[in-house]
Amino acid sequence: MPLFDGITARIVDTPRLAVGILEREGDDPATAPEQTVVLIHGNVSSSLFWQEIMQDLPSDLRVIAIDLRGFGSSEHAPIDATRGVRDFSDDVFATLEALGIPEAHLVGWSMGGGVVMQYALDHPALSLTLQAPVSPYGFGGTRRDGSRLTADDAGTGGGGANPDFVQRLTDGDTSDEAQTSPRSVFRSGYVAAGYTTEHEDTWVESMLTTSTADGNYPGDGAASENWPGFAAGANGVLNTMTPEHFDTSGIVDLTVKPPILWIHGTADAIVSDASFYDLNYLGQLGIIPGWPGEDVAPAQEMKGQTRDVLGAYAAAGGDVTEIALEGVGHSPHLERPAEFRQALLARIGYVGAPANPAPPTEAIILRSAD
Repeated sequence: MPLFDGITARIVDTPRLAVGILEREGDDPATAPEQTVVLIHGNVSSSLFWQEIMQDLPSDLRVIAIDLRGFGSSEHAPIDATRGVRDFSDDVFATLEALGIPEAHLVGWSMGGGVVMQYALDHPALSLTLQAPVSPYGFGGTRRDGSRLTADDAGTGGGGANPDFVQRLTDGDTSDEAQTSPRSVFRSGYVAAGYTTEHEDTWVESMLTTSTADGNYPGDGAASENWPGFAAGANGVLNTMTPEHFDTSGIVDLTVKPPILWIHGTADAIVSDASFYDLNYLGQLGIIPGWPGEDVAPAQEMKGQTRDVLGAYAAAGGDVTEIALEGVGHSPHLERPAEFRQALLARIGYVGAPANPAPPTEAIILRSAD
């Protein structure tokens, strides 16, 4: 495992499964929950992606990055997608329980944003930082209001994964010889054009920890009479975020509402109102033939849905700050680490961080309850 200076790895045994975590040398296990930050990665990645920001956060915080099941060093246990992302969020809870952490500040990236929203529905959390999060209504197959396009969620779930990409994950492909190689997908999807780093090999290694065993990535699918000919399945990673199984919009009704930071890039190719990973949008562009039209299969307004739900959360008394980073892709913590760090520290109320920070460079504070 390619670990950066000051980062350590270990396995935590829980009643649910063995979970891999990263920590920092010198962090005090007795640190108060208010000074504890827990980082949750997204799909086709692992805790390895958090190492730069772990190094950069203040030394008096306790910082932990958790590998979700089927990723990184965690056990490759199958995923019951009919529970949405609850297998993941329950694993996180079990891990924190084993570590003696009753509450913490939670940071979730992409699918991990959905995991921490689900966590907050089921367990106490001190704050939520949602980085390029999946929509509260899941990935694909919904209208702006979250209503499902078809009864079988056609065009979503495990059947939508590119089989060559899955095979290259299985084979451990580190090349950039094809658009479907993990390295090429990282460059085109995870970050905006122009991003460079000396750590790209580590990010690719992180992607390659993804288990492609049955019940992990991508998951199963089913035939459908609806375009594009397949429907969601019941197991595996991609099916956890299908509309029938995933809906975290209930955070609006939480009695105790943890403060939320939503930070995302304007050039995100994955979570977007025009996502290149949304089959309905690809149909609209003519990339997938036979698209039945806007009335039947509109592209999912992912960011619009998130803005609607978080707006309702703020209107119901929650504290929400949105930061949009101009020209940034799916990974603000990699692409603009200083701005991400500043926004996170402000959100968790870190002593020494400004209470009302100035907007990061080229960013816009769009909403704040205070």
